[in-house]
Amino acid sequence: MKFEPRSRKVKILATVGPASRDQDMLEALFKAGADAFRVNMSHGEHDIHAETIKAIRAVERKFNRPIAILADLQGPKLRVGKFKDGQALIRHGARFTLDRSEEPGDETRVQLPHPELFGLMEKGQRLLINDGKIRLVVMTADSDHIECKAEVGGVISDRKGVNVPDAEVPIPALTDKDRR
Repeated sequence: MKFEPRSRKVKILATVGPASRDQDMLEALFKAGADAFRVNMSHGEHDIHAETIKAIRAVERKFNRPIAILADLQGPKLRVGKFKDGQALIRHGARFTLDRSEEPGDETRVQLPHPELFGLMEKGQRLLINDGKIRLVVMTADSDHIECKAEVGGVISDRKGVNVPDAEVPIPALTDKDRR
Protein backbone atom coordinates (compact mmCIF):
# COMPACT_ATOMS: atom_id res chain seq x y z
CA MET A 1 0.00 0.00 0.00
CA LYS A 2 1.42 3.39 -0.96
CA PHE A 3 0.99 6.26 1.48
CA GLU A 4 1.30 9.70 -0.12
CA PRO A 5 3.66 12.23 1.44
CA ARG A 6 2.05 14.62 3.89
CA SER A 7 1.69 18.21 2.70
CA ARG A 8 2.82 19.99 5.87
CA LYS A 9 6.08 21.52 7.06
CA VAL A 10 6.05 20.01 10.55
CA LYS A 11 6.71 16.48 11.75
CA ILE A 12 4.76 14.69 14.45
CA LEU A 13 6.79 12.56 16.84
CA ALA A 14 4.91 9.84 18.75
CA THR A 15 6.46 8.30 21.87
CA VAL A 16 6.04 4.52 21.88
CA GLY A 17 5.28 2.83 25.19
CA PRO A 18 3.65 -0.36 26.50
CA ALA A 19 0.18 0.69 25.27
CA SER A 20 1.34 1.73 21.81
CA ARG A 21 4.08 -0.63 20.71
CA ASP A 22 2.10 -3.34 18.90
CA GLN A 23 1.94 -3.11 15.12
CA ASP A 24 -1.81 -2.33 14.94
CA MET A 25 -1.44 0.65 17.25
CA LEU A 26 1.69 1.85 15.43
CA GLU A 27 -0.24 1.69 12.14
CA ALA A 28 -3.10 3.67 13.68
CA LEU A 29 -0.67 6.31 14.95
CA PHE A 30 1.01 6.50 11.55
CA LYS A 31 -2.33 6.89 9.77
CA ALA A 32 -3.34 9.56 12.31
CA GLY A 33 -0.29 11.62 11.35
CA ALA A 34 2.79 10.39 13.21
CA ASP A 35 5.89 10.84 11.04
CA ALA A 36 8.43 9.45 13.51
CA PHE A 37 8.45 7.27 16.61
CA ARG A 38 10.43 7.82 19.82
CA VAL A 39 11.61 4.77 21.74
CA ASN A 40 12.52 5.72 25.34
CA MET A 41 15.60 3.65 26.13
CA SER A 42 15.46 4.74 29.80
CA HIS A 43 12.62 2.31 30.45
CA GLY A 44 12.09 -1.27 29.42
CA GLU A 45 14.39 -4.00 28.18
CA HIS A 46 16.46 -4.09 25.01
CA ASP A 47 14.63 -7.14 23.61
CA ILE A 48 11.29 -5.28 23.94
CA HIS A 49 12.79 -2.23 22.20
CA ALA A 50 14.07 -4.48 19.39
CA GLU A 51 10.53 -5.88 18.94
CA THR A 52 9.12 -2.34 18.87
CA ILE A 53 11.62 -1.25 16.21
CA LYS A 54 10.82 -4.38 14.19
CA ALA A 55 7.10 -3.50 14.34
CA ILE A 56 7.81 0.09 13.21
CA ARG A 57 9.85 -1.24 10.28
CA ALA A 58 6.92 -3.52 9.36
CA VAL A 59 4.60 -0.47 9.23
CA GLU A 60 7.20 1.26 7.07
CA ARG A 61 7.22 -1.65 4.61
CA LYS A 62 3.43 -1.94 4.59
CA PHE A 63 2.96 1.73 3.65
CA ASN A 64 6.09 1.93 1.49
CA ARG A 65 7.20 5.08 3.30
CA PRO A 66 10.30 5.72 5.45
CA ILE A 67 9.56 6.24 9.14
CA ALA A 68 12.15 7.86 11.42
CA ILE A 69 12.93 6.23 14.76
CA LEU A 70 14.39 8.29 17.59
CA ALA A 71 16.17 6.17 20.20
CA ASP A 72 16.13 8.44 23.26
CA LEU A 73 19.12 7.39 25.37
CA GLN A 74 19.04 7.82 29.14
CA GLY A 75 22.54 9.21 29.56
CA PRO A 76 24.14 9.65 32.97
CA LYS A 77 21.85 10.33 35.91
CA LEU A 78 22.99 12.12 39.04
CA ARG A 79 20.76 11.34 42.02
CA VAL A 80 20.64 12.00 45.75
CA GLY A 81 20.62 9.07 48.18
CA LYS A 82 17.80 7.90 50.43
CA PHE A 83 15.97 9.53 53.35
CA LYS A 84 14.99 8.12 56.77
CA ASP A 85 11.30 8.50 56.00
CA GLY A 86 11.58 8.28 52.21
CA GLN A 87 11.45 12.07 52.00
CA ALA A 88 12.18 15.31 53.83
CA LEU A 89 11.14 18.95 53.68
CA ILE A 90 13.84 21.47 52.83
CA ARG A 91 12.60 24.84 54.02
CA HIS A 92 13.10 27.95 51.91
CA GLY A 93 16.30 29.68 53.06
CA ALA A 94 17.43 26.71 55.15
CA ARG A 95 20.89 25.15 55.05
CA PHE A 96 21.12 21.72 53.42
CA THR A 97 24.21 19.57 53.03
CA LEU A 98 25.04 16.96 50.42
CA ASP A 99 27.72 14.58 51.70
CA ARG A 100 29.32 11.16 51.23
CA SER A 101 27.75 9.47 54.28
CA GLU A 102 25.56 6.48 53.39
CA GLU A 103 23.35 7.18 56.41
CA PRO A 104 19.74 7.98 55.40
CA GLY A 105 19.10 11.70 55.01
CA ASP A 106 16.77 14.13 56.78
CA GLU A 107 15.77 17.79 56.48
CA THR A 108 19.41 18.90 56.97
CA ARG A 109 21.44 16.51 54.78
CA VAL A 110 21.51 13.60 52.34
CA GLN A 111 24.09 11.45 50.63
CA LEU A 112 25.27 12.45 47.17
CA PRO A 113 26.73 9.20 45.78
CA HIS A 114 28.72 10.94 43.05
CA PRO A 115 32.33 11.51 44.15
CA GLU A 116 33.05 13.46 40.95
CA LEU A 117 30.95 16.38 42.28
CA PHE A 118 32.93 16.83 45.51
CA GLY A 119 35.79 19.23 45.02
CA LEU A 120 34.17 20.42 41.77
CA MET A 121 31.45 22.63 43.24
CA GLU A 122 32.21 26.23 44.17
CA LYS A 123 30.44 28.95 46.14
CA GLY A 124 27.53 30.46 44.23
CA GLN A 125 26.92 27.51 41.90
CA ARG A 126 23.45 26.01 41.73
CA LEU A 127 22.21 22.48 42.26
CA LEU A 128 18.75 21.76 40.88
CA ILE A 129 16.94 18.79 42.38
CA ASN A 130 13.81 16.99 41.20
CA ASP A 131 13.67 18.65 37.78
CA GLY A 132 14.48 22.05 39.29
CA LYS A 133 11.63 22.05 41.82
CA ILE A 134 14.27 22.47 44.55
CA ARG A 135 17.06 24.98 43.94
CA LEU A 136 20.15 24.97 46.15
CA VAL A 137 23.04 27.45 46.03
CA VAL A 138 26.48 26.28 47.19
CA MET A 139 27.78 28.13 50.23
CA THR A 140 30.93 26.02 50.84
CA ALA A 141 32.28 22.84 49.32
CA ASP A 142 35.16 20.47 49.99
CA SER A 143 36.05 16.87 49.19
CA ASP A 144 33.35 15.44 51.53
CA HIS A 145 30.57 18.05 51.88
CA ILE A 146 28.65 20.50 49.76
CA GLU A 147 26.86 22.91 52.09
CA CYS A 148 24.03 24.79 50.41
CA LYS A 149 21.30 27.30 51.08
CA ALA A 150 17.84 26.51 49.74
CA GLU A 151 16.95 29.26 47.30
CA VAL A 152 13.75 27.34 46.59
CA GLY A 153 12.80 24.66 49.11
CA GLY A 154 10.33 21.83 48.94
CA VAL A 155 9.83 18.15 49.54
CA ILE A 156 12.78 16.02 48.47
CA SER A 157 12.50 12.25 48.30
CA ASP A 158 14.65 9.18 47.68
CA ARG A 159 16.80 9.07 44.53
CA LYS A 160 15.63 12.39 43.04
CA GLY A 161 17.66 13.68 40.13
CA VAL A 162 20.36 16.32 40.53
CA ASN A 163 21.28 18.80 37.82
CA VAL A 164 24.44 20.90 37.97
CA PRO A 165 23.93 23.75 35.45
CA ASP A 166 26.89 25.89 36.53
CA ALA A 167 29.66 23.29 36.30
CA GLU A 168 31.01 20.87 33.76
CA VAL A 169 30.66 17.47 35.39
CA PRO A 170 33.47 15.10 34.35
CA ILE A 171 31.36 12.06 33.52
CA PRO A 172 30.93 10.46 30.11
CA ALA A 173 27.83 11.45 28.12
CA LEU A 174 27.13 7.80 27.22
CA THR A 175 26.68 5.16 29.90
CA ASP A 176 27.34 1.42 29.46
CA LYS A 177 23.56 0.98 29.18
CA ASP A 178 23.46 3.57 26.36
CA ARG A 179 26.23 1.76 24.51
CA ARG A 180 24.38 -1.58 24.73
